Amino acid sequence: MDTLSLVLSFVFGTIIGSFLNVVSLRFNTGTGIGGRSRCMSCGMTLTWKELVPLFSFLAQKGSCKKCRSKISWQYPLVEFMAGILFVLVFITFPPLTLLSGVTTLIYMFMSCLMVVIAAYDIKHKIIPDQFVYTFIFVSLVGLCVGGSSWLHVPSISAFIAGPLLALPFALIWVLSRGRWMGLGDAKLVLGIGWFLGIAGGVNALVLSFWIAAVISVIWLFATYKRWQTGTEIPFGPYLILGFYLVLIFHVQVIDVAMIRELLLSMI
Repeated sequence: MDTLSLVLSFVFGTIIGSFLNVVSLRFNTGTGIGGRSRCMSCGMTLTWKELVPLFSFLAQKGSCKKCRSKISWQYPLVEFMAGILFVLVFITFPPLTLLSGVTTLIYMFMSCLMVVIAAYDIKHKIIPDQFVYTFIFVSLVGLCVGGSSWLHVPSISAFIAGPLLALPFALIWVLSRGRWMGLGDAKLVLGIGWFLGIAGGVNALVLSFWIAAVISVIWLFATYKRWQTGTEIPFGPYLILGFYLVLIFHVQVIDVAMIRELLLSMI
């Protein structure tokens, strides 16, 4: 794959990432996604020079040109992550044919949803239904599009992967009455299961819990003086990270097939 295609994918991803910032920051605020962008502190309307993804933040040294207030790091981070995800999707699912091009678009749109879900969950500790339901719908479309034809009927195992993996998370939400885990996480896992299947989904979930445990312990030790009982830690971003580690890099920590054969041999 040529370098120019990858560079263009990254640039396009950062531009989309800039829009995703608008979506995540304005959602549920009563402000639509239309209209000119403004400084969150002084209200100054931003010019195009102040809206160039990544470069504007660096050129302005992370502050507003007028009031000098600090600009949230969410802006460049979301733009950068969107750019990286677009490159990874373009490499993993290259649009070589018309059908594969549709698959590429599905995964790029899915990545947009993942970025918004992660950004919103980190900031507000909740996954909005509008985004996660759209992700579930996209995962169903991805389940039925692929192979050598435009539409195929997924296998029973592929179809039950989503509900099967989401069930434990839903039970945790019910038993804890939402104190241990949000229902949004279960909905997110439903879509992840349909995208990755049972084996891939299990590995993604295991990776998510491992990464969340390590980062949470480090974070708690680093902020123990300011830590309070009842502090919520968003789990959605860890689920998304585990999802991409399996989807893009095919990381496998558990051989589900081997475990299944072992269990069957014991029966």
